[in-house]
Amino acid sequence: MEITTIGLDLAKNVFQVHGVNERGKAVLRKQLKRDQVSPFFANLPRCLIGIEACASAHHWARKLQGRRPPNTP
Repeated sequence: MEITTIGLDLAKNVFQVHGVNERGKAVLRKQLKRDQVSPFFANLPRCLIGIEACASAHHWARKLQGRRPPNTP
């Protein structure tokens, strides 16, 4: 199961994850609770992740890229 692209639908409590291979065939469909998102993506190989545009999209994009915002006084 080689996932090349993932679509992530953000929500308040349960996120929808949809993964496809290089041919566009769906190989993953999963519901994740908020606390399951980071561990799930940590165990996947690098791939393209498309995130729904909403207020929390920037937060999740930073988290999935492994970056933390700088500490400001």
